[in-house]
Amino acid sequence: MLPKDSELPSTTYEAKQLVCPLGLEVQKIHACPNDCIFYQGDYENLGACPVCGALRYKIRKDDPGEVEGEHPRKRVPAKVMWYSPIIPRLKCLFRNKDNVKLMRWHKEKRKQDSMLRHPADGSQWRKLDRTYTDFAFDARNIRFGLSTDGMNPFGEMSSGHITWPVTLCIYNLPPWLCMKRKFIMMPILIPGPKQPENDIDVYLRPLVEELLLLWREEGVRMWDEYKHEDFNLRALLFVTINDWPALSNMSGQSNKGYRACTHCLEDTDSIWLTHCRKCVYMGHRRFLPVRHQVRRKGKHFKGQADHRTKLKHRTGSDVLEMVKDLEVVFGKGPGSQPVPSDNGLAPMWKKKSIFWELPY
Repeated sequence: MLPKDSELPSTTYEAKQLVCPLGLEVQKIHACPNDCIFYQGDYENLGACPVCGALRYKIRKDDPGEVEGEHPRKRVPAKVMWYSPIIPRLKCLFRNKDNVKLMRWHKEKRKQDSMLRHPADGSQWRKLDRTYTDFAFDARNIRFGLSTDGMNPFGEMSSGHITWPVTLCIYNLPPWLCMKRKFIMMPILIPGPKQPENDIDVYLRPLVEELLLLWREEGVRMWDEYKHEDFNLRALLFVTINDWPALSNMSGQSNKGYRACTHCLEDTDSIWLTHCRKCVYMGHRRFLPVRHQVRRKGKHFKGQADHRTKLKHRTGSDVLEMVKDLEVVFGKGPGSQPVPSDNGLAPMWKKKSIFWELPY
Protein backbone atom coordinates (compact mmCIF):
# COMPACT_ATOMS: atom_id res chain seq x y z
CA MET A 1 0.00 0.00 0.00
CA LEU A 2 2.89 2.39 0.71
CA PRO A 3 5.96 3.38 -1.33
CA LYS A 4 9.29 1.85 -0.41
CA ASP A 5 10.95 3.09 2.77
CA SER A 6 7.65 4.61 3.95
CA GLU A 7 6.21 3.27 7.18
CA LEU A 8 3.16 4.08 9.25
CA PRO A 9 3.40 3.94 13.05
CA SER A 10 2.47 0.47 14.23
CA THR A 11 0.65 1.72 17.34
CA THR A 12 -1.41 4.74 18.38
CA TYR A 13 1.21 5.49 21.03
CA GLU A 14 3.93 5.84 18.37
CA ALA A 15 1.68 8.07 16.28
CA LYS A 16 1.08 10.37 19.26
CA GLN A 17 4.83 10.57 19.88
CA LEU A 18 5.24 11.92 16.34
CA VAL A 19 2.41 14.45 16.59
CA CYS A 20 2.95 15.73 20.15
CA PRO A 21 6.11 17.80 19.39
CA LEU A 22 4.03 19.85 16.92
CA GLY A 23 2.04 21.28 19.82
CA LEU A 24 -1.32 20.62 18.18
CA GLU A 25 -3.10 19.39 21.26
CA VAL A 26 -6.76 18.43 21.43
CA GLN A 27 -8.53 19.01 24.73
CA LYS A 28 -11.28 16.74 25.98
CA ILE A 29 -13.53 18.87 28.18
CA HIS A 30 -16.24 17.20 30.26
CA ALA A 31 -19.69 18.76 29.84
CA CYS A 32 -23.10 18.43 31.45
CA PRO A 33 -25.31 16.01 29.44
CA ASN A 34 -28.06 18.68 29.57
CA ASP A 35 -25.68 21.34 28.13
CA CYS A 36 -25.79 23.53 31.26
CA ILE A 37 -22.03 23.89 31.84
CA PHE A 38 -18.70 22.33 30.99
CA TYR A 39 -16.33 21.38 33.76
CA GLN A 40 -13.60 24.02 33.62
CA GLY A 41 -12.67 26.93 35.82
CA ASP A 42 -14.92 27.12 38.88
CA TYR A 43 -16.63 23.83 37.95
CA GLU A 44 -13.47 21.80 37.26
CA ASN A 45 -13.64 19.59 40.37
CA LEU A 46 -17.42 19.15 40.61
CA GLY A 47 -19.00 15.71 40.30
CA ALA A 48 -22.47 16.94 39.32
CA CYS A 49 -23.97 19.87 37.44
CA PRO A 50 -24.86 22.77 39.79
CA VAL A 51 -27.77 23.79 37.53
CA CYS A 52 -29.69 20.59 36.86
CA GLY A 53 -27.96 18.11 39.19
CA ALA A 54 -26.98 15.66 36.40
CA LEU A 55 -23.98 13.50 37.26
CA ARG A 56 -20.68 14.19 35.58
CA TYR A 57 -19.82 10.50 35.09
CA LYS A 58 -21.87 7.58 33.85
CA ILE A 59 -23.02 4.99 36.38
CA ARG A 60 -21.99 1.44 35.45
CA LYS A 61 -24.24 -1.39 36.49
CA ASP A 62 -21.33 -3.78 36.93
CA ASP A 63 -19.11 -1.31 38.84
CA PRO A 64 -18.21 -2.86 42.22
CA GLY A 65 -16.96 0.48 43.53
CA GLU A 66 -13.63 0.90 45.26
CA VAL A 67 -12.12 -2.44 46.23
CA GLU A 68 -9.22 -2.47 48.66
CA GLY A 69 -5.96 -3.45 46.99
CA GLU A 70 -7.21 -2.84 43.44
CA HIS A 71 -6.95 0.21 41.24
CA PRO A 72 -10.30 2.01 40.85
CA ARG A 73 -11.89 1.67 37.44
CA LYS A 74 -11.65 4.65 35.14
CA ARG A 75 -14.86 6.67 35.21
CA VAL A 76 -16.55 7.48 31.91
CA PRO A 77 -17.78 11.09 31.51
CA ALA A 78 -21.41 11.55 30.52
CA LYS A 79 -20.50 14.01 27.75
CA VAL A 80 -17.20 15.22 26.30
CA MET A 81 -16.57 18.28 24.13
CA TRP A 82 -13.49 18.15 21.91
CA TYR A 83 -11.63 21.45 21.62
CA SER A 84 -8.61 22.16 19.40
CA PRO A 85 -6.98 25.51 20.29
CA ILE A 86 -6.54 27.74 17.24
CA ILE A 87 -3.46 29.74 18.32
CA PRO A 88 -1.00 26.77 18.06
CA ARG A 89 -2.42 25.97 14.62
CA LEU A 90 -1.93 29.55 13.46
CA LYS A 91 1.68 29.39 14.63
CA CYS A 92 2.20 26.32 12.45
CA LEU A 93 0.52 28.09 9.53
CA PHE A 94 2.93 31.03 9.68
CA ARG A 95 5.92 28.68 9.89
CA ASN A 96 5.36 27.83 6.22
CA LYS A 97 6.75 30.38 3.76
CA ASP A 98 4.18 29.68 1.05
CA ASN A 99 1.28 29.96 3.48
CA VAL A 100 2.48 33.33 4.78
CA LYS A 101 2.60 34.72 1.25
CA LEU A 102 -0.98 33.53 0.69
CA MET A 103 -2.13 35.20 3.92
CA ARG A 104 -1.13 38.58 2.44
CA TRP A 105 -2.98 37.99 -0.84
CA HIS A 106 -6.11 40.00 0.01
CA LYS A 107 -4.09 43.22 0.26
CA GLU A 108 -1.12 42.78 -2.04
CA LYS A 109 -2.25 40.49 -4.88
CA ARG A 110 -6.00 41.03 -5.10
CA LYS A 111 -7.30 42.73 -8.23
CA GLN A 112 -9.10 45.86 -7.09
CA ASP A 113 -11.85 47.07 -9.40
CA SER A 114 -15.64 47.30 -9.31
CA MET A 115 -16.12 43.51 -9.41
CA LEU A 116 -17.06 41.44 -6.35
CA ARG A 117 -14.84 38.37 -6.28
CA HIS A 118 -13.83 38.12 -2.64
CA PRO A 119 -15.17 39.28 0.76
CA ALA A 120 -12.42 41.95 0.69
CA ASP A 121 -14.32 43.60 -2.20
CA GLY A 122 -17.42 44.05 -0.04
CA SER A 123 -18.59 47.03 2.00
CA GLN A 124 -18.36 45.17 5.33
CA TRP A 125 -14.63 44.54 4.84
CA ARG A 126 -14.01 48.19 3.89
CA LYS A 127 -16.01 49.43 6.88
CA LEU A 128 -13.85 47.38 9.25
CA ASP A 129 -10.73 48.80 7.57
CA ARG A 130 -11.99 52.34 8.18
CA THR A 131 -13.05 51.64 11.77
CA TYR A 132 -9.94 49.70 12.89
CA THR A 133 -7.11 51.22 10.87
CA ASP A 134 -4.41 49.73 13.13
CA PHE A 135 -5.82 46.24 12.52
CA ALA A 136 -6.06 46.75 8.75
CA PHE A 137 -2.50 48.10 8.53
CA ASP A 138 -0.89 44.63 8.77
CA ALA A 139 -2.05 42.35 5.95
CA ARG A 140 -1.26 39.26 8.05
CA ASN A 141 -4.04 39.99 10.55
CA ILE A 142 -6.75 37.36 10.08
CA ARG A 143 -10.49 37.60 9.46
CA PHE A 144 -12.30 34.38 10.29
CA GLY A 145 -15.59 33.02 9.02
CA LEU A 146 -17.34 30.71 11.49
CA SER A 147 -19.79 28.04 10.40
CA THR A 148 -21.67 25.33 12.26
CA ASP A 149 -24.52 22.93 11.66
CA GLY A 150 -25.77 19.57 12.86
CA MET A 151 -24.82 16.31 11.14
CA ASN A 152 -25.34 12.61 11.66
CA PRO A 153 -21.85 11.07 11.89
CA PHE A 154 -23.18 7.53 11.39
CA GLY A 155 -24.90 8.09 8.03
CA GLU A 156 -28.18 6.54 9.18
CA MET A 157 -31.34 8.40 8.23
CA SER A 158 -33.32 6.60 10.93
CA SER A 159 -30.94 7.66 13.71
CA GLY A 160 -31.72 10.75 15.76
CA HIS A 161 -28.09 11.19 16.84
CA ILE A 162 -26.72 14.62 15.93
CA THR A 163 -23.21 16.06 16.26
CA TRP A 164 -22.29 19.72 15.77
CA PRO A 165 -18.86 20.59 14.34
CA VAL A 166 -17.78 24.25 14.46
CA THR A 167 -15.37 25.26 11.69
CA LEU A 168 -13.30 28.37 10.94
CA CYS A 169 -12.21 29.44 7.47
CA ILE A 170 -9.64 32.19 6.74
CA TYR A 171 -10.71 35.03 4.43
CA ASN A 172 -7.19 36.42 3.97
CA LEU A 173 -6.63 33.68 1.40
CA PRO A 174 -7.52 33.77 -2.30
CA PRO A 175 -11.14 32.77 -3.02
CA TRP A 176 -10.08 29.46 -4.54
CA LEU A 177 -8.37 28.48 -1.27
CA CYS A 178 -10.69 29.93 1.43
CA MET A 179 -12.86 26.82 1.53
CA LYS A 180 -10.19 24.19 0.90
CA ARG A 181 -9.96 21.53 3.61
CA LYS A 182 -6.27 22.30 4.17
CA PHE A 183 -7.07 25.80 5.44
CA ILE A 184 -10.24 25.04 7.41
CA MET A 185 -9.89 24.50 11.15
CA MET A 186 -12.39 22.64 13.33
CA PRO A 187 -11.79 23.99 16.85
CA ILE A 188 -14.97 22.57 18.41
CA LEU A 189 -16.77 19.26 18.10
CA ILE A 190 -19.99 19.04 20.12
CA PRO A 191 -21.13 15.41 20.46
CA GLY A 192 -24.72 14.15 20.51
CA PRO A 193 -27.05 12.49 20.81
CA LYS A 194 -29.02 15.75 21.15
CA GLN A 195 -28.27 19.07 19.51
CA PRO A 196 -27.12 21.95 21.74
CA GLU A 197 -29.77 24.35 20.37
CA ASN A 198 -29.77 27.55 22.45
CA ASP A 199 -27.03 26.26 24.73
CA ILE A 200 -24.33 26.31 22.04
CA ASP A 201 -22.86 29.38 23.77
CA VAL A 202 -21.65 27.10 26.57
CA TYR A 203 -19.42 25.26 24.10
CA LEU A 204 -18.25 28.40 22.29
CA ARG A 205 -16.71 29.84 25.46
CA PRO A 206 -13.10 28.56 24.90
CA LEU A 207 -13.13 29.79 21.29
CA VAL A 208 -14.39 33.26 22.28
CA GLU A 209 -11.66 33.52 24.92
CA GLU A 210 -9.02 32.78 22.27
CA LEU A 211 -10.59 35.31 19.90
CA LEU A 212 -10.39 37.91 22.68
CA LEU A 213 -6.67 37.13 23.08
CA LEU A 214 -6.16 37.56 19.35
CA TRP A 215 -8.01 40.89 19.34
CA ARG A 216 -5.85 42.55 22.01
CA GLU A 217 -3.68 45.43 20.83
CA GLU A 218 -0.52 43.41 21.55
CA GLY A 219 -1.99 40.32 19.81
CA VAL A 220 -0.15 36.98 19.97
CA ARG A 221 3.55 36.70 19.15
CA MET A 222 4.21 34.72 15.94
CA TRP A 223 7.14 33.93 13.65
CA ASP A 224 6.87 34.99 9.99
CA GLU A 225 8.84 32.48 7.92
CA TYR A 226 8.53 34.61 4.76
CA LYS A 227 10.03 37.80 6.21
CA HIS A 228 12.05 36.00 8.92
CA GLU A 229 10.77 38.19 11.72
CA ASP A 230 8.58 38.09 14.81
CA PHE A 231 5.31 39.96 14.69
CA ASN A 232 2.11 40.36 16.71
CA LEU A 233 -0.78 38.56 15.08
CA ARG A 234 -4.33 39.80 15.58
CA ALA A 235 -7.57 38.26 14.39
CA LEU A 236 -11.31 38.90 14.43
CA LEU A 237 -14.49 37.01 13.68
CA PHE A 238 -15.60 38.58 10.40
CA VAL A 239 -18.83 36.71 9.68
CA THR A 240 -20.83 33.60 10.56
CA ILE A 241 -22.39 31.28 7.97
CA ASN A 242 -25.44 29.26 8.99
CA ASP A 243 -28.71 27.91 7.72
CA TRP A 244 -31.93 29.29 9.20
CA PRO A 245 -32.29 27.01 12.29
CA ALA A 246 -28.59 27.30 13.16
CA LEU A 247 -28.80 31.09 12.80
CA SER A 248 -31.45 31.10 15.51
CA ASN A 249 -29.25 29.02 17.81
CA MET A 250 -26.22 31.26 17.27
CA SER A 251 -27.88 34.67 17.48
CA GLY A 252 -30.59 33.91 20.04
CA GLN A 253 -33.39 35.27 17.86
CA SER A 254 -36.49 33.12 17.46
CA ASN A 255 -36.88 31.73 13.93
CA LYS A 256 -40.54 30.76 14.31
CA GLY A 257 -43.72 32.22 15.68
CA TYR A 258 -45.28 35.65 15.21
CA ARG A 259 -42.02 37.66 15.17
CA ALA A 260 -39.58 35.51 13.23
CA CYS A 261 -38.37 37.97 10.56
CA THR A 262 -34.73 38.98 11.08
CA HIS A 263 -35.38 42.36 9.39
CA CYS A 264 -38.77 43.37 10.80
CA LEU A 265 -38.25 42.00 14.33
CA GLU A 266 -41.10 43.33 16.52
CA ASP A 267 -42.79 44.89 13.42
CA THR A 268 -43.23 41.52 11.70
CA ASP A 269 -46.60 41.25 9.94
CA SER A 270 -47.76 37.67 10.59
CA ILE A 271 -51.01 35.71 10.37
CA TRP A 272 -51.88 32.39 12.04
CA LEU A 273 -53.58 29.94 9.65
CA THR A 274 -55.94 27.88 11.80
CA HIS A 275 -56.44 24.96 9.42
CA CYS A 276 -52.78 24.73 8.36
CA ARG A 277 -51.60 25.37 11.94
CA LYS A 278 -48.69 27.61 10.98
CA CYS A 279 -47.70 31.25 10.73
CA VAL A 280 -47.32 33.03 7.41
CA TYR A 281 -45.72 36.41 6.89
CA MET A 282 -47.55 38.73 4.51
CA GLY A 283 -45.70 42.01 5.04
CA HIS A 284 -43.06 41.47 2.39
CA ARG A 285 -44.63 43.97 -0.04
CA ARG A 286 -43.23 46.87 1.94
CA PHE A 287 -39.75 45.98 0.63
CA LEU A 288 -40.83 46.40 -3.02
CA PRO A 289 -40.22 49.64 -4.95
CA VAL A 290 -42.75 52.37 -4.10
CA ARG A 291 -44.56 52.18 -7.45
CA HIS A 292 -44.49 48.39 -7.79
CA GLN A 293 -47.80 47.03 -9.13
CA VAL A 294 -48.02 44.24 -6.52
CA ARG A 295 -48.28 46.88 -3.78
CA ARG A 296 -51.67 47.97 -5.18
CA LYS A 297 -53.08 44.47 -5.65
CA GLY A 298 -55.16 43.25 -2.73
CA LYS A 299 -56.75 40.08 -4.09
CA HIS A 300 -54.34 37.73 -2.29
CA PHE A 301 -53.57 40.12 0.59
CA LYS A 302 -56.83 40.41 2.56
CA GLY A 303 -58.15 42.80 -0.09
CA GLN A 304 -55.82 45.59 0.98
CA ALA A 305 -53.08 47.56 -0.70
CA ASP A 306 -49.77 48.10 1.08
CA HIS A 307 -48.16 51.56 0.85
CA ARG A 308 -45.92 51.27 3.90
CA THR A 309 -42.34 52.42 3.55
CA LYS A 310 -39.35 50.11 3.82
CA LEU A 311 -38.24 49.46 7.38
CA LYS A 312 -35.24 51.29 8.73
CA HIS A 313 -32.06 49.21 8.90
CA ARG A 314 -31.34 47.97 12.45
CA THR A 315 -27.80 48.56 13.62
CA GLY A 316 -25.85 46.41 16.04
CA SER A 317 -26.50 49.02 18.74
CA ASP A 318 -30.26 48.63 18.23
CA VAL A 319 -30.05 44.86 18.64
CA LEU A 320 -27.77 45.14 21.68
CA GLU A 321 -30.32 47.41 23.31
CA MET A 322 -32.96 44.66 22.89
CA VAL A 323 -30.89 41.85 24.40
CA LYS A 324 -28.65 43.56 26.96
CA ASP A 325 -30.96 42.82 29.92
CA LEU A 326 -31.72 39.18 29.06
CA GLU A 327 -30.58 36.71 31.70
CA VAL A 328 -30.78 33.08 30.61
CA VAL A 329 -29.69 30.00 32.55
CA PHE A 330 -28.36 27.59 29.94
CA GLY A 331 -29.28 23.93 29.91
CA LYS A 332 -32.22 21.62 29.31
CA GLY A 333 -32.52 20.36 32.86
CA PRO A 334 -34.92 21.37 35.66
CA GLY A 335 -32.72 24.27 36.79
CA SER A 336 -32.89 26.19 33.52
CA GLN A 337 -35.73 28.62 32.86
CA PRO A 338 -37.04 29.91 29.51
CA VAL A 339 -36.98 33.63 28.80
CA PRO A 340 -40.34 35.13 29.88
CA SER A 341 -42.48 37.04 27.40
CA ASP A 342 -44.40 40.21 28.18
CA ASN A 343 -47.32 39.53 25.83
CA GLY A 344 -47.89 35.79 26.02
CA LEU A 345 -46.25 35.13 22.63
CA ALA A 346 -43.00 33.31 22.07
CA PRO A 347 -40.09 35.64 22.95
CA MET A 348 -38.36 37.30 20.02
CA TRP A 349 -34.94 36.95 21.68
CA LYS A 350 -34.10 33.78 23.59
CA LYS A 351 -30.68 34.88 24.86
CA LYS A 352 -27.87 37.38 24.54
CA SER A 353 -25.37 35.71 22.23
CA ILE A 354 -21.85 35.09 23.49
CA PHE A 355 -20.53 36.93 20.43
CA TRP A 356 -21.56 40.22 22.06
CA GLU A 357 -18.51 39.76 24.30
CA LEU A 358 -16.32 40.47 21.27
CA PRO A 359 -15.75 44.27 21.37
CA TYR A 360 -16.01 44.70 17.59
